[in-house]
Amino acid sequence: MIDNQRLVEEIGGHFGEKVRQFGENSGILTFSIAPGDLTEVVAFLKEHPVLKFNFLTDITGIHFPDNEGAELCSVYMMHSWENRIRVRIKVFLPKENPVVPSLTPLFNAANWMERETFDFFGILFSGHPNLKRILNMEDMDYHPMRKEYALEDPTRRDKIDDLFGR
Repeated sequence: MIDNQRLVEEIGGHFGEKVRQFGENSGILTFSIAPGDLTEVVAFLKEHPVLKFNFLTDITGIHFPDNEGAELCSVYMMHSWENRIRVRIKVFLPKENPVVPSLTPLFNAANWMERETFDFFGILFSGHPNLKRILNMEDMDYHPMRKEYALEDPTRRDKIDDLFGR
């Protein structure tokens, strides 16, 4: 049986300092890598004869506006069905140049997940075969999931603070 400790040993033993910030959240091993190491690490997890992380569950983004130089994070969830274990990979990116390699050569399923992440967070996936918006209009000039916009429109007059207990 594969557990998180064995994963840390396998991944850390193979990649050394390339892999950092190991942690566990809700039983899922989480670690961070540099953008340039993403393809190599994911291919290792997928093709490893014992680990067998052959299912890409999800790709998403997170915006940390106060994390200077690493404001955006591309998050990858992988699953090993055979070993019944999951892993979370985080790649932190600067807002000025949020580029990470596409995983479409390794997983066909990455195609739409990367498009959605680009659409909502503005993360660019180099090598993607058709990186364009998937849910929002093509002429949008912003990425709506970034924390750059007020949650409420301050010009609205139909929301009187006194009526909402504020």
